[in-house]
Amino acid sequence: MPTLPSGSGPVPVRDSHRAREMAESFGVDAERYDRTRPRYPEALVRRIVDASPGTAVLDAGCGTGIASRQFQAAGCTVLGVDVDERMAAYAQRRGLEVEVAAFESWDPAGRTFDAVVSGQTWHWIDPVAGPAKAAEALRPGGRLAVFWNAGVVPPEVAGAFAEVYERLMPGSLAARAWSSALAGMSAMAEKTIGGIRDAGGFAEPEQWSFRWERTYTRDEWLDQLPTTGTHTSLPRAQLDEVLANIGEAVDAFGGSFTMDYTAQVVTAVRTVTAA
Repeated sequence: MPTLPSGSGPVPVRDSHRAREMAESFGVDAERYDRTRPRYPEALVRRIVDASPGTAVLDAGCGTGIASRQFQAAGCTVLGVDVDERMAAYAQRRGLEVEVAAFESWDPAGRTFDAVVSGQTWHWIDPVAGPAKAAEALRPGGRLAVFWNAGVVPPEVAGAFAEVYERLMPGSLAARAWSSALAGMSAMAEKTIGGIRDAGGFAEPEQWSFRWERTYTRDEWLDQLPTTGTHTSLPRAQLDEVLANIGEAVDAFGGSFTMDYTAQVVTAVRTVTAA
């Protein structure tokens, strides 16, 4: 699914951190979220680890621990922070240490980390308070690295999906998102870079990109759709109608399609003296 802040109507990227109800809606089915949401390229994880001074990682907005477990597998010790008790509880059951708090108000309690990471979450965090908190939690030379997956499907599939959403959810972000996933990610990256600069305490931000792809069957796609912001708040009957129509669209293309993903990283090194 395109990685734009999503809901029943458009939320401008600049305002996404204020959409608290939407941001905290993903825990409605934490098990499904964890099972179906895409992971991140191993090359992305390895580059962040290799570019950090050590292996102590703080995952801001860790959710169910998808990214956290990838960093654990790469040899890191990970502490997660998440505002949603449901997501945090699931991550804890999977063996992750998690503290429940909004990242902007979370207390590091004197602890410092080699890297602060955030996967698919940073646009829900205040663009200046978030980097300031990361600077507080990072040791000098530590790295802030936030990242998103943005997916693009073949044009004919995108058109079929857009037709379903325009018919069933007219005027919604879902009806337009299929042509703007990469643009949305670019806007989130620009917002993040501006926030890091405004917060101070970091060297000039960099951007890294990683391309990958995944083929979804009809059932796999319909399994993950309810976990996206566009769908988490839909009434059950409307969600069922959307899923049935999207399923028919996938069937028309042979029962599967391939999503081309770009994983985009915005990263910056904490300077010796934080602002």
